[in-house]
Amino acid sequence: MQRQDFYFDLPESLIAKAPTAERRGSRLLYLNGETGALAHRQFADILELIKPGDLLVFNDTRVIPARLFGRKASGGKLEVLIERVLDERRALAHIRSSKSPKPGSEIQLEDGTSLEMTARHDTLFELVFPAEGVLPVLDRQGHMPLPPYIDRADTDADKERYQTVYSRHAGAVAAPTAGLHFDDEMIQSLRDKGVETAFVTLHVGAGTFQPVRVDDINTHKMHSEILDVSQEVCDAVVACRARGGKVVAVGTTSVRALESAAAGGSLKPTQGETDIFIYPGYEFRVVDRLITNFHLPESTLLMLVSAFAGYRHAMAAYTQAVEHRYRFFSYGDAMLIERNPSVDPAEVGHR
Repeated sequence: MQRQDFYFDLPESLIAKAPTAERRGSRLLYLNGETGALAHRQFADILELIKPGDLLVFNDTRVIPARLFGRKASGGKLEVLIERVLDERRALAHIRSSKSPKPGSEIQLEDGTSLEMTARHDTLFELVFPAEGVLPVLDRQGHMPLPPYIDRADTDADKERYQTVYSRHAGAVAAPTAGLHFDDEMIQSLRDKGVETAFVTLHVGAGTFQPVRVDDINTHKMHSEILDVSQEVCDAVVACRARGGKVVAVGTTSVRALESAAAGGSLKPTQGETDIFIYPGYEFRVVDRLITNFHLPESTLLMLVSAFAGYRHAMAAYTQAVEHRYRFFSYGDAMLIERNPSVDPAEVGHR
């Protein structure tokens, strides 16, 4: 398939620049991937649509305040976006400046904290932080890394709303946005009705916003992200299958974590990195239902949704979402998708 197969016209006015007043206050487009049938709902209807015995799988990564502002020793302004924390004092980062810093050069943050750029790895720069460590400096000086399509400065409110209520493990530089709709009361209500929950960790990287630049999507190379799928999660999936429930992934990152852990044919505890690329023709091994936000045209996230729902059903649903003025992207509305169990031979290919 070609990149342009995933293009749709998205009016700028539909891009959500701020969250709803309440987490559960978004709309929900329900898509039956087998039939293509659509229903316009509210996100709070999840309490009705998720059944006792189902298993909700959340991504419990926590967004770090990964954006920093400072100057080079020469005085030139620059912006740093942490991509990955390597250890207590080192991180890989994107750097935006008029001229890229050279290894050995110093970066002065706004409060005078000094970082050293020690090496370049392709498009990323390795930075060494002072003895107090990466995360303490980010907590003190960092800004929430709002996506590039939210063209405003971050606010104090974003520190709470661009974070899921169940986030635990710091390391993401973008939120697993489907989870932003859930509040503590909703999660407890689901548990009270007999819905089970499990947590994977996948630290979302800035690469999630990088466009697909090749025409033939078979040749696209995904960015790599750190994941952790525990034995407890694997056992929860097995138990869900045994009782006849459905595995419901909250977000595309949960899908990528679970399907990565099952890449060998069966679900196994997995820690490390994944660069799995899911697009139409992929045969899902774990996930039955998907809760997800609306994604960018021609993005790998839309390709994953198209694989899950079926290409034609997914693109038709997006057409309806635009016509009905759903709010798009991180702070936007959501979909609940039932997986399409069939594979269209015209939509082949996965890796």
